[in-house]
This record gives sequence, C-alpha cells and structure tokens, in this order.
Amino acid sequence: MLDSKYELHDISAPPSQRRQSLGSGGESGCSLLYGDSKDRSVEERALVWKIDLHIIPLVCIIDFLQFLDKSAINYAALMGLKEDIGLTPNQYDVIASLFYLGYFCYQIPNNYCLQYVRIGRYMGILLIVWGSILAATAACKTYSQLAAMRFLLGFAEAGIYPSLILLISTMYRRAEQTWRLGIFWLCNGFALAIGGLIGYGAGHLNGGGLHAWQWFMIILGGVTVLVGIFTYFFLIDDPRSLRWHHNAEEQIMVDERIRDNAVVRTSHVKYDQIWEALKESRFWCFCLISFLANMQNGALTNYSAQITESFGYQDLDAILLQIPTGVADIIYICVAAWVTTKTGQTIYVGCACLIGTGTGLLLLEFIPLQKAKLAGLYLCWGYAAAYVMLVATTTANVSGYTKKIFYNGMSMIFYTIGNFVGPFLMNMTEDGAPVNGLLGYVIADFLAVALFLFTRWQMHQINEKRLREPSVSCNEEDDITDAQDPNFIYRL
Repeated sequence: MLDSKYELHDISAPPSQRRQSLGSGGESGCSLLYGDSKDRSVEERALVWKIDLHIIPLVCIIDFLQFLDKSAINYAALMGLKEDIGLTPNQYDVIASLFYLGYFCYQIPNNYCLQYVRIGRYMGILLIVWGSILAATAACKTYSQLAAMRFLLGFAEAGIYPSLILLISTMYRRAEQTWRLGIFWLCNGFALAIGGLIGYGAGHLNGGGLHAWQWFMIILGGVTVLVGIFTYFFLIDDPRSLRWHHNAEEQIMVDERIRDNAVVRTSHVKYDQIWEALKESRFWCFCLISFLANMQNGALTNYSAQITESFGYQDLDAILLQIPTGVADIIYICVAAWVTTKTGQTIYVGCACLIGTGTGLLLLEFIPLQKAKLAGLYLCWGYAAAYVMLVATTTANVSGYTKKIFYNGMSMIFYTIGNFVGPFLMNMTEDGAPVNGLLGYVIADFLAVALFLFTRWQMHQINEKRLREPSVSCNEEDDITDAQDPNFIYRL
C-alpha cells in the first residue's frame, strides 16, 4: 500500500526536494480547507481566500441550479404533470432518460468548445439557454413536446459539469481541489433538500391559468437565466486575468500554483495526448466507474419522490421527505472530503462510499419495513460522494491540457450513458415501488469498487518506480502529460 506520505506533495518543488519531502512523512497534518496549507505562506492563503470568495459562491449556485433544474421533473411528477400530459409509466421512463440522451449528444462538441472558448462566457450562455428551455417546458401539452424539451434541456446542460471541473482544476493547486470539488458537489445535496421545500411550496401554486408544475418550471427557469447573465459578465475564469488586480507578489504565486497544477492552458488540440489517454488502462477504468456509479443516479434523481410515495406517503409529504436525501448527500460528501484531506486516500474513500450505497440499495430491495426502506433510500446517495472522489482522482492525476479535457469529457460521456440506462433498470410498479431492478445497481457499485482498486494499484506501481529513479529536470510550463513527466507523483 502506498502511504499517504507519498501523496501530499507540492510538484512545484524541484524533483530532488520533491522526493525528499515524499520520504519524510511530515505532511500528514494537512489543513481541512487548504490541503497542504502548513507549507503555504500567509500571503498565499490570502490569495486562495481571494479566489475562493469570487469563484466558489458562484460555482455553488450554478451547480445548485443545474441539479435542481434537471431533477425538476421528479417533483413535477407529483404536482400533476403526468396527469396533465397523460404520461404512462413507460413514457415517463423515456422522458427521464431523454435528458441524458441530449447530454450525451453534446459531450464531444463541448470538448472542442472548452479548448477554444472562455469558460466564464461559455457557462453564462449555457445557463441562459437551459433556463429558457426549462421555463418553456411549462407550455408543453403533449408527450412529444415534453420529450423534445427534456432532450434540449440535457443538450444545454451538458457542458456545465466539465466546465466547472476544468475551472477548479486550473484555479487551484492539486492538494486544494478535492475540497473545492466536494463543496460544489455539496450543492447537489442542497438542491435535493431545498428542492423539496421549493417543490412543496410550488405544489400550492395554482393561478393565472397555470398548474403548480408549470409555475415550478417557470420560476426555476427564470432564476437560471438571471444567474447566467451574471456569470457571463462577472465570472473570472483565468488565474492570470488582469481583473484579479494581482500585485507583483501575487502574480509570482499564481505562476507557481499553475506549475503545481501541471495544467497549462492552450487553444491547440494535441492529438498525441488524446492517443496517449486512449492507450491507458486507467482511462477506461475511470470511464467505466463513471458509467457504473451513475446508473442509479439517473434513476434516483427522477424516481426518488415516487419511491417515497410508494411507502404510503401522500404527494406533498413525499416531496418533503426528499429533504433528508439531500442531507444524506451532504453528509456523505463532507465526511468523504474530510477523510480524504486527513489521510490522502481518495480512492479508498470512494470505495467506502460505494459500499454504503450498495448497503442502502439492499435495504431498499429486501427489507419490508417502511422505515428501513426509507433509511435505505437515504443511504443510497453515497454514490454521489464516490463520484466526487472519482472526479478528484482524475483531476489531480492527469496533466496535459488536451489530455485533461479528453479524460473529463469521456468520463462525462460514460456518466451520461449510465444516467440514460439507469431509469430503464428501475422496473417500477404502478404504485411507484421499485421491483428487482435495484440489484443491477448493487452489482454495478461493487464492479466500480474493483475498478477503483485496480487503478489505485496501477498508479501506486508507477509512483514506486518513479521514486526509485534519479530525478530528472523538466519544465511543466511545456504542457507535458503525467506520463511524460518522470517527476509526476499520482495522488491516490
């Protein structure tokens, strides 16, 4: 096993110093928020706080809206949408999955856009477009119209996660990224919890010739458009931007932090980096983990309220009981990020979260007691924290700008396929209770654990080999990949 002393290091140091620090074992007491903060100066901590104040609140709001908007149909289904449109259970399955078909179709174009456009402006446009689509969904009268709007919503939202991940990975040191990624993914939990409250309130809205689900779509869409306009004009997406008003000392620190990230932004697509990624077995393992861990995501984000209703709760009460699912999601991610920061063991933590998810699914499937099923439903959300650990592992362990975009983009494609397939395995009864399909998610979770452990073992072997070899000087500013840099030590 690779000890955590190998994993918390600063790659901006010269190779010889880097190896010395890795062998010293003196980096176990890292700060909760700033990663290896005891090695950071007061000035750099102030710089990170400056970046945090500008980046993190807006990132959290964007992620909150992204999750709430895509799962709005979960709440709308209990507000009369299915009755107004006349949806059958099979048609609802298709509606739930079409979002991810749109998501899938935009992933490759999105990779090219991220290589060439400014992330802040790009995200602003995406928010405005999908907010408008969500608001327009309120006008749907037929199944085909609703299907088209769900596809377009997925198409428009598809670029936001890769954009947010790329933004975090280029603005922060590798040691700082897990908590930042965890923080914005926490907003999925808040979206689940607060979405339950918003849905409960919207469930009482009827007026102006519109039903409650229509008001729900219009309100969420309008807020998203406003946030998109703000993002377009005010999000600073470049660590070297003059809009930061960095002084000379801060600019030097920014350059050092960019070297630490081993990510040099470039608008030139390097196809050799894509070919290098395709030849790596861990690339395919990460993609499969993304697929397997998110099969249940596609199901739970669209069916959790209906599953709760099948336990015997009324429509609005079932919506209110979505609040603890958000709380469970938040607890999972907070604990996972805290343990990862304290131990440096990202992959092991991801495995533990998937095991917790599998346990919850088994409770939901086999235990007949209502309270046990409800507890199982809340335990299921550990996969979200596992996915955060996957993203953190990928972000910290892939260098080369084109390679990083390709890794993240392909992982998102498999994320999309998993979400698309997931609802079809749910096998719901007429009263909304899941039948047998949950076992498929359990098997997927344990396969993902096996793949996680294999990739960890593989990266550990490379680390051991590099630590034994003499140090070699190289220039991280040349946009080299982790495979090309003999001094790159993987964070496990």
